[in-house]
Amino acid sequence: MDILKVAQTRYTTKAYDPEKKIPQETLNKLLEILQLTPSSVNIQPWHFFVIESDEAKARVAETMPGNFSYNATKVLESSHSVVFCTKTDISHEHLEALLKSDDAVGRFKDEETRTSQAALRAGYVKKKSIPDWLIRQTYIALGQFLLSVAAEGIDSTAMEGFDTEAFDQAFSLKEKGLQSLVVVSLGYRSENDFNATLKKSRLPHDAVFTHL
Repeated sequence: MDILKVAQTRYTTKAYDPEKKIPQETLNKLLEILQLTPSSVNIQPWHFFVIESDEAKARVAETMPGNFSYNATKVLESSHSVVFCTKTDISHEHLEALLKSDDAVGRFKDEETRTSQAALRAGYVKKKSIPDWLIRQTYIALGQFLLSVAAEGIDSTAMEGFDTEAFDQAFSLKEKGLQSLVVVSLGYRSENDFNATLKKSRLPHDAVFTHL
């Protein structure tokens, strides 16, 4: 697979073909890739809502009123959407769940190693600016997901253009210790998508790189 070619040809889809659906096997693969996203000290502060049913799509679209209404159609007509959410804090229970997962795959050679990892994570949580640190970790997942989706020949649209407070309330995120960040619609472009034929625009190499 030529990752450079994938990056050169992917784009932000503006219109979807509602008749085309992502095969379940492909969706499962993409979600596993998302699950494998790296994060600082493997903190994994995210939770993802996979929007599949027409009812769920309508609920998400309702959080896109007024100035965000242009995004509602993308959610309603795409095959699926994934809503990226992040934890607002890191609880003792979450840290213990991470250690349990580490234990299950045999990452610790002895109890001292386990204790050291626990102390490392706890130290990061204490020192970092939360929730800003957690939000930055979740955006790593977004970047990995967008490239992976394109590599599978699927179109996508990443959208911050929705009422996050309305979404959080509609899906009871505050009670779950979560906040919504980005909606990513997935599917296959419509023949009427004007953005599909436009040239990709990026600043030149010298403007974005400094070689030392």
